[in-house]
Amino acid sequence: MEHNHQDSIHRLKTVEGHIRGIQKMLAEDKYCIDVIRQIQAVQSALNKISSQILDGHLRTCVLDAINGDDSDERKRVLNEITEVFETANKI
Repeated sequence: MEHNHQDSIHRLKTVEGHIRGIQKMLAEDKYCIDVIRQIQAVQSALNKISSQILDGHLRTCVLDAINGDDSDERKRVLNEITEVFETANKI
């Protein structure tokens, strides 16, 4: 169940740079709507990263659990997916 997260790591570093830019915008008292737009861009980027990681998880860990013989593991993995979506809907 090895994952290649290089693209996600690269995207997170980009997000990190954007967050520093937002901090600078606030420190320089930039126009509020411009700041909000940058925050929305960061949120969108984080959502994309989350989707990539979830896709990888579904294609590896979840498939392994579904194809495996351990019914408890299948239930555990499926419950995790449900919990992730429930948590996302609360935000």
